[in-house]
Amino acid sequence: VTHSIPACIGSMTINSKQLDSESPVSIFAVNKCYVTTQDGTFFDGSGFAALVREGYKVRSDVNITLEFRTTAVHGVLLGISSAKVDAIGLEIVHGKVLFHVNNGAGRVTAIYEPKATNNLCDGRWHKLEANKTKHRISLIIDGNLVLTDNPYIQSTSADTNNPIYVGGYPADVKQNCLTSKSSFHGCLRNLVLTRGQHAELFDFSRAFDLRGVFPHSCPGAEQ
Repeated sequence: VTHSIPACIGSMTINSKQLDSESPVSIFAVNKCYVTTQDGTFFDGSGFAALVREGYKVRSDVNITLEFRTTAVHGVLLGISSAKVDAIGLEIVHGKVLFHVNNGAGRVTAIYEPKATNNLCDGRWHKLEANKTKHRISLIIDGNLVLTDNPYIQSTSADTNNPIYVGGYPADVKQNCLTSKSSFHGCLRNLVLTRGQHAELFDFSRAFDLRGVFPHSCPGAEQ
């Protein structure tokens, strides 16, 4: 077993002596337990989750689906980049959801703008789907479709080779399709990336780097 248990542990005793969990000698990726919880992963607004250490190759087609819940009007959702300009990115900026794609010729952005700034940042779950098919990109939020024109129709492949960063990214990592540096504060669940017939559901507890992220533990209300 190489991964921590997604659970709450309390009142542990060794040789009849109760351990003091309030003042540990050291602590890593351990959060408090909540009276009410929901399925999902909690991001405390300070870090990120890094997935696919060897690098994720977006190439011509990718479909991204996830659910998010937040009260913050700014925050990185997902970024996959390359050493050059090729990249994709999902972020919340001023309460809007932005899906950026750069196939090498220039950045193109699909923007979902709700009627009010806090409509998507109301602490409730919202469904997001971002789709890139060659040079075409679309964004669907809670069933509402946004399409955008791409003038670079000859450029069709995002040749990324870096990890998938979710909820933020390290200060020394370049993200060519993200404008925000604000880490996400809230909960995410059901992150699926699909290329062709291959759909992959990502388990945050298997991330190779987790900072300020608590897998399988989403508080029932914003803390």
